[in-house]
Amino acid sequence: MRPTVHYQVATAVAVVLLGAACTSAGSTSQQPTATSTATIAGGAAIEGTFEQVVRQVLPSVVRISTDKALGSGVVFDDHGDIVTNAHVLAGAVTVQVSPASGGAPLSGQLLGAYPPDDLAVVRVAGAAPPPARFADSGKLVVGQLVLAMGNPLGLTGSVTEGIVSAVGRTVSFPASPNSPGTTIADAIQTSAAINPGNSGGALVDTSGQVVGIPTMAATDPEFGGSAAPGIGFAIPSNTVTDIAGQLVRDGKVTDSHRAALGVAVETVAGRDGKPAGAGVVRVDPGGPADKAGIKAGDVITAVGGMPVTDTGSLAAVLARSKPGDTVPVQVNRVGTTSTVQVTLGQLAGG
Repeated sequence: MRPTVHYQVATAVAVVLLGAACTSAGSTSQQPTATSTATIAGGAAIEGTFEQVVRQVLPSVVRISTDKALGSGVVFDDHGDIVTNAHVLAGAVTVQVSPASGGAPLSGQLLGAYPPDDLAVVRVAGAAPPPARFADSGKLVVGQLVLAMGNPLGLTGSVTEGIVSAVGRTVSFPASPNSPGTTIADAIQTSAAINPGNSGGALVDTSGQVVGIPTMAATDPEFGGSAAPGIGFAIPSNTVTDIAGQLVRDGKVTDSHRAALGVAVETVAGRDGKPAGAGVVRVDPGGPADKAGIKAGDVITAVGGMPVTDTGSLAAVLARSKPGDTVPVQVNRVGTTSTVQVTLGQLAGG
C-alpha cells in the first residue's frame, strides 16, 4: 500500500509569513537591521551545510527490501558490505538493495546478524555505492545538529533534521513474531523524525559522518501506542563499527562487550497480577548464575541495587553493566529472599 502523504509546506510557510507581516505593521519603509541580516546569513550557511551533507552522504544510504520488511542500510566498506538493523532482515528469504539516490537494485546476502545490538550486515554482488564515513560517537554532545537519512514509509532517499536530544540512553523494544526484541545501551536520542522504513539508515552530523543507525521511535502508551513525535533512537556509531566489523571479519560476533548472567528467564506475576520479577527457567551449567548458586525456579528481583520487575528491566540492567563486574543479585526462592554475589560473564556472540 502506498503511504498517504499530507503536503503541509505551503500552510507552514503561510503562517511564518503572516507572523513576519504582523511584526512590521505600522512601518512603511522598514530597512533590514544588522541582526536580521546576520540571521538570514546564518540560516543560509546552515542550509548550505545541510545541502552539502546530503550530497555527500545520501549516495551511501540504501533501501533494503525483503519478502518480510522494508528498511534502510548504510554502505560500510568498499567490499559491498552494508550495515542495517537485524530486525529489518529477521525471517527474510530474499534481500534486495537499491541506492537511496537512485539506481538498479542489487541482490543481497546476509553475512551475519547480532540481534542483541539489533545489527546485521548484508553483502551485495556487483558495484556497490561508495562507503560512508563513521564518526566517533563518544564525542557527540547534546544539542548537536543531525540529519536522519533513509526510506521512511518507502519514500526513498528522505532526509529529516533535528538535534541530539540525549546520549547514553538504555532503550528496549519487545519481542515480536519476527524479532526476539533487544535492549540497546548508550543509545542516541534525537528529535530528527524516525518512521517505519528509517530503520538501518544513517544519523549524520554536519561534517557528513555517520554518528548512529536509527533503529526505533518512542511510542506513547497513553495514546494507543502511537509514535511520540520528536523522540527517536539510534545505535551509536562506535557500537556499529565494532559489531559490524566483527560480522564482516568472522560472520559472527566474537566479543560482544555485553554482560550476561547465564540464565534464561521469563516474566512472573505477583499476587496482584502485576510483573514481580524475572523467573529463572534455565541456568547455564558453569555460568555466572550457576557458580553463585542460582537455580531454575528462582525469581530475580534486583541486580546491582536496581529493581527487576520483568525480563525487560533485567536486560536493561545487564546492558548497563560490563562483563567481569561483580554485582549483588536479589533472589526469591519459595518465599525466601536472599542476595548472592555474581561475577557477570559475557553475552555470547552466536
